[in-house]
Amino acid sequence: MYNVLIVDDEEPVLDSYEFMLNNFSEGEGKKSPFALAGKARTGYEALRLIHEKSPDLVFMDINIPGIDGLAVLEDVYKKYPRMVCILSTAYERFDLARRAIPLGAFAYLVKPVSKKTFFATLEDVLVKLNSMPPENSEYNEPRLELFRRDIWVAMDEQRWSWYREILSLPSDYGFAMLVELEQEMETWGPRIAEQLSYQYHCTFDIMLNRGLFLVSEDLDPLVFRQKTIKLLEKLLENAVWRFGLGGCYRGPELYHSCSEALAELTAKRQETDTWSSVSKKIARLRQKIGLLTLDESKSLFTAIWEPLFSEDFNAAKLRMVSLFTLLLDDIYGCWSVSSHGSTGDFTPVPPSAGLAPESLTPVFLLLDPAEIMGLPDLGAWKRWAERNFDRLVLKANSDRQGNYPLPLVKALSFIKESFNRGIQLNDVAEAAQVNAAHLSRLFSENLKTNFIDYLTTLRINEAERLLKESPAITVKEVAFAVGYQDPNYFSKLFKKIKGVLPTEAGK
Repeated sequence: MYNVLIVDDEEPVLDSYEFMLNNFSEGEGKKSPFALAGKARTGYEALRLIHEKSPDLVFMDINIPGIDGLAVLEDVYKKYPRMVCILSTAYERFDLARRAIPLGAFAYLVKPVSKKTFFATLEDVLVKLNSMPPENSEYNEPRLELFRRDIWVAMDEQRWSWYREILSLPSDYGFAMLVELEQEMETWGPRIAEQLSYQYHCTFDIMLNRGLFLVSEDLDPLVFRQKTIKLLEKLLENAVWRFGLGGCYRGPELYHSCSEALAELTAKRQETDTWSSVSKKIARLRQKIGLLTLDESKSLFTAIWEPLFSEDFNAAKLRMVSLFTLLLDDIYGCWSVSSHGSTGDFTPVPPSAGLAPESLTPVFLLLDPAEIMGLPDLGAWKRWAERNFDRLVLKANSDRQGNYPLPLVKALSFIKESFNRGIQLNDVAEAAQVNAAHLSRLFSENLKTNFIDYLTTLRINEAERLLKESPAITVKEVAFAVGYQDPNYFSKLFKKIKGVLPTEAGK
């Protein structure tokens, strides 16, 4: 049984952690291997209870009254080297993680902590505690001291010489690598270390759920980086991973390599988060261009390119080439297949439309994405983008809006995307940003129909298409697919509008 101390100044958090702790088990019918030793609400109370209870595991909030959680950990980590500490805070910060790693923190949780994350962390802790050598054993303690403390700070020559001898490090030089996985590092860390050890002298440990690898070799980090990326891509082909690599330094200055590796890893995480956000904005722009005002479209477009151009200028230009290519295809149907899919209204221009191929030439002369790559600086990009994006938006607005008022266009687009759900007039009015009465008038004045009839006709036409394209589909399946929960009611509507029953429409 392992004793646990929970440190937090919020009573709901204390209660939540206690509840989850008591309900954790290793398997069906087994009791929790963890027992609550106490709760602390301030830094000073945490210090007192740590000295009194000697807990095996501590959940420590960083922002607590008195002295903060990092200060508490700094005071006790040398006195209780076997104690596992899980830090938690309401936000993730690079500077806090950097301070926590040399203090031996095992993991870093961002509140609110879900039950799934809490249990997964306890499972990792349990592996750690169960694998610890007997308390009086000296086995692996020098390695832990190096990884948990000394490698993160400047060492004196005597201390470094002792580590080289006790750990049999072959070189006076080395560099640090950090690997972060979405999967369990307890499983993958040893595998990565094993693969690296075939070519290099590699030692590793797990800190803050990341693998820290020390390569004791006097090598060119660039060559090591290229080989290691290939190794990780092969070994972790089905995993989501990031890594950071520091430069090659003498032992007393290895802390520089650790800091560089952590900085790269943090930057890659931020880049991943940034690109995920940008990708969502690109999808929204492609879906909504032509349904937004010029200012709304430009604001969304700016929100896409600004974070990208804050990084590598040439890489950002390549991404803008891709974006403009997609937008050109969405709006003009340049490649004969709309890349917009079912979410948009744009369709390619068919040959039967009577448009000569040269009619598209001015489009590419004015909006050739290849021009982007020749832009020398950010100022040139802004001028090019403002001029050419405006032209795309005006064309999209013209195609999508036609002679209809913009609120009606937005309403029709929303209906097309949502007709298979139980939408009401108020839902559509909210999407079009007008009140329901005004939207009803727009339907009547511009389409000579009302909302219900328009929606019904759209649904029945889609049902007819499904019946003709998929003869094996049932009437019940079609009804559900177009938004009707009552197949009998659907059949009556279909017969009223099409003159035949749904069962006869596919013949």
